[in-house]
Amino acid sequence: MKRFTQWLEHRWVNPAYVGWILLGLALFFFAAATNTLAGWLYVISGVMLALLLIAAVLPPRNLQGLVVTRSPIAPVTAGVPLDIELQVRNTQRQSKGLFQVIDPLPARLGVVAVHAVGTLPPGQLHTWRYPVPTTRRGVYRWPAVDLRTAAPLGLFWCRRTVSTPATAVVYPQVLPLKRCPLLDTVGQRQGQHWRYNPLAKADTQGVTRSLRPYRWGDPTRLIHWRTSARYGELRVRELESITASREILIALNTAARWGEASFEQAVVAAASLYAYAVKQGFTAALWFPQADTLRDSARVMHALAEINPAPSRDRALALPQISTIWLTAVGAQPVVLAAGSRQLVWGNGNSPATSVDALSTMQIDSELPLEPQLQANLSHMSS
Repeated sequence: MKRFTQWLEHRWVNPAYVGWILLGLALFFFAAATNTLAGWLYVISGVMLALLLIAAVLPPRNLQGLVVTRSPIAPVTAGVPLDIELQVRNTQRQSKGLFQVIDPLPARLGVVAVHAVGTLPPGQLHTWRYPVPTTRRGVYRWPAVDLRTAAPLGLFWCRRTVSTPATAVVYPQVLPLKRCPLLDTVGQRQGQHWRYNPLAKADTQGVTRSLRPYRWGDPTRLIHWRTSARYGELRVRELESITASREILIALNTAARWGEASFEQAVVAAASLYAYAVKQGFTAALWFPQADTLRDSARVMHALAEINPAPSRDRALALPQISTIWLTAVGAQPVVLAAGSRQLVWGNGNSPATSVDALSTMQIDSELPLEPQLQANLSHMSS
């Protein structure tokens, strides 16, 4: 019965409670008039049926000419409410009023949001803004908005669906790590690479990267006099610093068999470690089996918002051979990691991962707060 009434409401009109009563009375009076041949009973039933017909025709007309648009939804971090904005415009010459705007949010995001509009003059725009609390990460999509009314008589409900696709991105929480010995000691401290930053200020020591024309305020000690004499104008050296390699890979093993709480905690750990690595000057990247290596911050956070575990033992995982922080669950398939890598394991038991060198491993307890565990000293790790 509920599905039938919903179909009526979307396709045509669905009688309200008062509408059902009035329809029953009209049929009762018509049956009584047929039995008694009393003309006044025919009149009463005819008036009721006419009223019901008018009440059934007017609600769909009340929704005609209403155009709904949705503003883009800005991404937020879990715990920060989403700001959703809908705009309803009346494109007809008659006023519209007494209708509802219904935004059917996904069940995991929140309850269905309903907003009532009293009156909307011709050509006017009505804006509806409302916050949606967020408790967990995710990429939420829903396709449409419903307009619903029973105006002007309130005897029949009419609902029409307007296509307004929405995508809301809720990033995982990023813990404000003040220190992370696990990441600070990762990798080998051997070898060098060129750190190039076009916006960086020129240093006073290092290897010459290029020469450029002198600008007011440049130190005179950086002037390359031989080249300046050749070109007939002052030329200044731009220096390149030589630094130790600080490339790090945050790898999340989605192919393992995770518990829900453990996986959510692992995603928060991946986001927090990535943010901390970038803050500390590492060249950080994210890797998981279903995607290529991600380096851009926006793509990394979007991937972590959308990622879900996909248990598989069909193929061996081949990670890039750079310093890695491997986030996995107990019982996962062993992988080969580069020397100097670290491993975080959720669950109880022995770690299955191996690397070319001995791999330092930290056991994470999903029932304890994550932030203190990530900031723990390396003495809490077992090799």
